[in-house]
Amino acid sequence: MKTISELEKLMTEPSEELIEDLSKLEGDILILGIGGKMGPSMAKLTKRAIDEGGLNKRVIGVSRFSSGSLKQELEDFGIETIAADLLNESDLQSLPTVENVIYMAGNKFGTVGNEHFTWAMNAYLPGRLAEKFADSRMVAFSTGNVYPFVNVLSSNCSEDTPVNPVGEYAQSCLGRERVLTHFSHKNKTPMLLFRLNYAIDLRYGVLLEIAKQVYHEQSIDLEMGNVNVIWQGDANEYAIRSLLHTEAPPKILNATGPETVSVRWLAEEFAKRFDKGANFYNVENPTALLNNASQAHKLFGYPKVTIQQMIDMTADWLMNDGSTYDKPTHFQERQGAF
Repeated sequence: MKTISELEKLMTEPSEELIEDLSKLEGDILILGIGGKMGPSMAKLTKRAIDEGGLNKRVIGVSRFSSGSLKQELEDFGIETIAADLLNESDLQSLPTVENVIYMAGNKFGTVGNEHFTWAMNAYLPGRLAEKFADSRMVAFSTGNVYPFVNVLSSNCSEDTPVNPVGEYAQSCLGRERVLTHFSHKNKTPMLLFRLNYAIDLRYGVLLEIAKQVYHEQSIDLEMGNVNVIWQGDANEYAIRSLLHTEAPPKILNATGPETVSVRWLAEEFAKRFDKGANFYNVENPTALLNNASQAHKLFGYPKVTIQQMIDMTADWLMNDGSTYDKPTHFQERQGAF
């Protein structure tokens, strides 16, 4: 895989299960915050599934669309777009009422020094959106960062694990969940809180960051010694199909891959492919931020793209000078300072 078009074709190829689930879903789909790393491919995946299934649904994407060509790119794909600032009340109230909402808007990076904006985006805005879309079903993106660090020898955090977020970003994401839960109780709005850990695209993500360090012979910090990852296409499919599993009060669903993956092992796998050595500093901390997504796997099946496939594709992408985003995950962060 050498081009963005090949990558996007793979990430947006709908499964038969996705097409079948969308055929059961009534109404159009509105994606709030479509301009992020996952939004464009999610919209395209949804649109392809609708077209291949011969379904009569609209896909509508909302973002500021303040720069770049994304708005035109999405429209060329058959996705309707709305330029809006969700914190602007008139923009918010002008949005169309639809049956299905996937809520991806939020703020993470740049929180330190700008905490007020993060809380406005992640904890105030959800209440405004919940009131606006009180009669819709909603899948709201959250994060595994709301959980505590757990011993890597444990069973990881399930949906029943008590939350204990570290840092203001994670705290504000728990704020989002609590506010949405309040309005779900109040308005009987069916919702699902989608706690995602580390989606992988060849242009960004945990694997790319480790691969680049190995490729450029940089030392790798092992203190956060274990991670969970999932292919972005699989994460997107899980989120779309979750629209059929919303509940009031909200259902909570972890979304990540089935493995607890060693950072040391990942680096050594990339070292084999690059014919280089892997250099490390620090030692693995006995705790890490880890999720158990077995409930999602029960609902939707295991991710279709395996960890070994992700490693192979990432290595090839890097060696062939594939395009990348300058958007590090900061997965090594243990103090919650994003």
